[in-house]
Formats: sequence, structure tokens, C-alpha cells
Amino acid sequence: MEGINILLIEDNEGDILLTTEAFEESRIVNKITAIKDGKKAINFFEDLNNEEDIPHLVLLDVNLPKVSGHEVLTYIKTNEKYKCIPVIMLTTSSSEKDILQSYQNHVNCYITKPIDIADFMKAIAKIEDFWIKIVSIP
Repeated sequence: MEGINILLIEDNEGDILLTTEAFEESRIVNKITAIKDGKKAINFFEDLNNEEDIPHLVLLDVNLPKVSGHEVLTYIKTNEKYKCIPVIMLTTSSSEKDILQSYQNHVNCYITKPIDIADFMKAIAKIEDFWIKIVSIP
């Protein structure tokens, strides 16, 4: 199976490392780009010139510096060029408000990060199993 381009928008260095390691444990070679704040994430999309660089999947934290994950999600889902990209909210927030707002803004799924490292690694493996091995992504 061919790998995909994953955009990880996350400000926590530990979570970036864990997520990257979890994807690296699979047999699928994915390109993972990490961006640490919401403003840089929007700039990333605004600066894309090459179709090959468009991410196939976005993992997005709610609580980001400069621009929130909700604002980044709205930017992606209201942009004709990017609105079909699956976006997964992967966040520590279990707030009903954050969950509702995410789905109102067309997030594809919302996952509250497990606190236990082993459970976190399993969650990433399940994301990979479903979104990379099972689902057809445009």
C-alpha cells in the first residue's frame, strides 16, 4: 500500500513525537509534516502551489497558539480546493462545546487523546488502519 501525506497541526512537542513514532511503526511509509501553530497552518495552505503537496489527511489540535484549531478547520472546510481533505480533531479537549463546534464545521471525526502513552499509540494505529488502509481518500 502506498503512503499518504499527513499534515499534523499540533503545538505539543511530545504529542508530535508520539504521533510520528506511531505512524513510523507501520509498514506504510507516510510523509508527515508537523506545524505547531494555527497561523502557520493557514499559511501552509495559502502557500501551496503544487498539487502533490496537498495533504491527504489532516490531524488537528483544537488548542493552538495564534489561531485556534476551529479557525483552521473552518479555513480548510470553506476552501473549495481543500474542503474534501479529511480532518480529524485529535485533541485533549473533551468539551462538548468543542466537539459540537467541530462537527458543525464539518470535521470528519473527533478523537480525544488518550492520556496513557500505550493507549495514545493504539489510537494512532486505529486512525491509520481506518483512514489509510480502509477508507478511500481523494
